[in-house]
Formats: sequence, C-alpha cells, structure tokens
Amino acid sequence: MTIAVTGATGFVGQAVLDEAQAQGRPVRALTRRDQPARDGVTWIRGDLQDEAALAELAQGAATVLHIAGVVNAPDEAGFHVGNVAGTENVVAAARQQGVRRFIHVSSLAAREPGLSLYGKSKRLAEEVVQTSGLDWTMVRPPAVYGPRDTEMFELFRAARWRIMPMPPPGRTSIIHVADLARLLLALCNNDPQHHQRIYEPDDGRPGGWTHKELARAVGAAVGKSVWAPSMPRSVLMFAAKIDRKLRGDGAKLTPDRAKYMAWPDWVSARGKNVPPALWSPQIIGDQGFSDTAAWYRSEGWL
Repeated sequence: MTIAVTGATGFVGQAVLDEAQAQGRPVRALTRRDQPARDGVTWIRGDLQDEAALAELAQGAATVLHIAGVVNAPDEAGFHVGNVAGTENVVAAARQQGVRRFIHVSSLAAREPGLSLYGKSKRLAEEVVQTSGLDWTMVRPPAVYGPRDTEMFELFRAARWRIMPMPPPGRTSIIHVADLARLLLALCNNDPQHHQRIYEPDDGRPGGWTHKELARAVGAAVGKSVWAPSMPRSVLMFAAKIDRKLRGDGAKLTPDRAKYMAWPDWVSARGKNVPPALWSPQIIGDQGFSDTAAWYRSEGWL
C-alpha cells in the first residue's frame, strides 16, 4: 500500500515521512535533489513539471498525496506554474498509472481567491482535483506550525524582543504539523465516506485564536511578555513593500501575503470539520508552541 508523496522534502512533507515511518507505511517521494537514504522511503528524482518522474512516482501506488506547492512567488505566473500546472501534472500521472485515491493539500486561502494571487492559484488547483474523476479528498490547513517551520518562526523570533506587530484585528485557526501529518495519512486509507469532501482541520480551539492571543501564547513559549500592536492594513502593505525591497525573493512579508493577512477571518469552518472517528488533534496550542520553541532552541534558531 505504497503512498506517492509530492512535497516530501518540505515542512509538512517531512512530518508526513516521520509519521509514515512510525506507522511502517512505505512511501515513494518526489525530490528535486539527492536525499539521504531513509527507511521506508524510495526517492524519485524530479519535479512537478517532469512527466516521467511523476509517472514513476505514481506507478503501483495505492494513493497519491499531493503536498507540494508554492507559497511565495514574484508574480501570478509563478503561482500558476507551482500550484495549478503542477497539480494538473500530478493528477494526470495518477490517472495514467491507474491510481484512484488522491489527497490534495490546499489552503484556507482558497476560500477567498480574490484576496491574493496565492489564494486564487490554490482555488484553481482545487478545481483541477474536483474535476479529475479521481476519488479525491481536499484538506485546507490553517496556519501550520511546529519543528522545521520557517514561516511562523518569524513570530517566535520577534517575541524575543518583546514586541510583535500583528495584522489588523482578526481570528485564525492553527494546527501542529504532526497532527496534520496524522490526518493526511489517515485519509490515505481508502474509505469512501471521505471521498469528494473538503476538510478544514485545526487544533480544536473553538473560534480559533485572536491575533493578540496568538502573540501572547508565542511570547509565553519563549519566556517573554510581549506587546502585540495591531498594524493597520495600510501599514502592513507598506511593510510588505519594504521587506520585498530588502530581501527580494527571500521576503516573508510580501504584498500578496499582506493582503491575505489583513483578512479578519481565517478560522476553520465548523461545517468542514474532520469526523472525530477519523481524526482529532492531539497537540493543543500552548503545548505545541512550547515544544516548537524548544526545538528552535535545540537547533540554534533561537
């Protein structure tokens, strides 16, 4: 029951490999560069534009788990190639190789495709999967955090200085990467009741977190009491332009991401919650933040 995984070398993908290894589940994983040998993992050299590599990835697999995607690009074309065209290629490979089960990792951003180029590309990728004819399930994670994460790490780093500028007032859900990995692997079991469903998982906190609650929790995890002023949308957009100018393609706060962050509601929808019989979160925010901060320290990031 081999699982074919794209994005296996990324933040979420590495957590999936860890969990698959713990469960003794064989994985065939796509990689753009050589990787060290790993028990239970067969590495396939290639990328989302390499039809031969994708065919080899999907051949004989029971499930394709499509995690790979682009979260930051300089223009719309970059998002389209990574998220839309890439998904089209993975779907085509699954169909060509006779793989019926397809798990697609999307984003809450797909709910509001008019807000950002990223969200638009994720919605279009969802439509590719929905019209594929495969036995698909879609997962829209909220903000994902945990060991190895470089995105929310920015909040942990800012907390050391006791000041953590936050987006305009709003609420967001979060999920620990280990919990997300467990969910994705649980969905690889081909249960028809989960076919053609879109799930929006979270850490189980009703109504999610306000931005200030999130800032205080991260501050506590690094042992700091933080001031978390809310930045007006105009200031957020200006800061994004400065970050892009200073860090170029390495910028974390891009204008496209700023538009996403300024939206007040990124709480996982109750109507799209995961059935408890399949999965429930095990790592609640405060515990997860503390463990994540400890990992950052152990690796010398903090």
